[in-house]
Amino acid sequence: ILTFLLYTSFHLSRKPISIVKSELHKNCSSVIELATMTSSSSSSSSDSQQASPPSLHTDMDCSWKPFDKSNYKQLLGAMDYSFLCAYAVGMYLSGIIGERLPIRLYLTVGMLTSGLFTCLFGLGYVYNIHSLGFYIFVQVANGLVQTTGWPSVVTCISNWFGKGRRGLIMGLWNSHTSVGNILGSLIAGYWVSSNWGLSFIVPGLLIAAMGIVCFFFLIERECSLLIGWWATICYDTELLLPRDSVRVPVQPVVVVKNDSEPSAISFMGALRIPGVIEFSLCLLFAKLVSYTFLFWLPLYITKAAHLDAKKAGDLSTLFDVGGIVGGILSGVISDKLGKRATTCAVMLLLAAPTLYGFSMISEFGLGPTIGMLLVCGGLVNGPYALITTAVSADLGTHKSLKGNARALSTVTAIIDGTGSVGAALGPLLAGLLSAGGWDQVFYMLMTADFLALLVSENYQQHKHQCQHQRKLSVVFTELKLL
Repeated sequence: ILTFLLYTSFHLSRKPISIVKSELHKNCSSVIELATMTSSSSSSSSDSQQASPPSLHTDMDCSWKPFDKSNYKQLLGAMDYSFLCAYAVGMYLSGIIGERLPIRLYLTVGMLTSGLFTCLFGLGYVYNIHSLGFYIFVQVANGLVQTTGWPSVVTCISNWFGKGRRGLIMGLWNSHTSVGNILGSLIAGYWVSSNWGLSFIVPGLLIAAMGIVCFFFLIERECSLLIGWWATICYDTELLLPRDSVRVPVQPVVVVKNDSEPSAISFMGALRIPGVIEFSLCLLFAKLVSYTFLFWLPLYITKAAHLDAKKAGDLSTLFDVGGIVGGILSGVISDKLGKRATTCAVMLLLAAPTLYGFSMISEFGLGPTIGMLLVCGGLVNGPYALITTAVSADLGTHKSLKGNARALSTVTAIIDGTGSVGAALGPLLAGLLSAGGWDQVFYMLMTADFLALLVSENYQQHKHQCQHQRKLSVVFTELKLL
């Protein structure tokens, strides 16, 4: 539960930028029209008094500089890209560092600094900062420090649960992504129209507070309690009363790290684990789709459905509600079938035509849009959730590692770091392509889904060939013995 809440706060602090975009660049023509009507009604009702000059918003006054120009979509896309590119680069280093430091301390520092930079973005409104360089710097710094989160929490949760029901457990646990997005949307939407600075400051304070909670209460693995920088206490437990299922600590054992323990795996060593490269590429395309929705869906709803920023933000949470259901279903199905890649392939196959349907149906009113948002959220986030959690944990404890458990953080970082490259490209391409119409954005998303499907199918074929070759080698060995 604690790791669930910790990573919920990470996503809660990432969501505000997508909600605030429609406030950084408003539809100024409607603002001018409203101001003109207000001014004319005021002057007609006060004949005896001297009418004050109308306070009309021009195109330069309406939006927040420097996002008031005609290329605002490219500028907003550049902000997304700066965060996600820094996140992708930092993720490769984060896993390697995380294997060599205490998870509790590493995660705490990351959450506190992430809270600091999230608040700094909101302070740009408080102190009337209009420098693009300032917002780009904050996004890059925040992207780097947020890489401490994912490898740490996945390693921690994998230490507590075995492989048997990993898909179901991690499917439920991974809903923190969608829960964080929903809470972030609601919190940011509450202040977006009145004071968008608070849309960042409040989530920043929340993630910093959770960092303090992490420092005092996080236990990294089931059998250990941290007593210092160098040692842990493990309790050997014995079932004394089987009917009541009571486990009583019998003998505390202090385990001190020594040279005989397996060393942390290298970057190249992790790449050689079967399936790491294939699932990394599959996640690249799947995350491209998911993060394009994360950063651009509220703005798309604002333009397509002509809703204000708060209503668009609230409506976009339905995509994450569908993502919760999709993540749980993908975990349950993959546990039952024992085939993670097949589950991903089927959901990706269904996701591409669903995205096309969403681009068509969203023009026919609110009801169909709500339904398609739920379906798209489930099919898009299902494979993404499965790969980043259960698949990463499976590969990080692969039999080729011969029991070395110190590879999980590095493998998780490689897979999620490669996925983050797609997460960086998606919003950037969306910003560039949306200038020519939203249809081009949806074509890009469908293409990415098909590419993810191809990579997944290629991995399955390679895996079946390897299994067939192993069976043939066993048969030939038995024939030689005869």
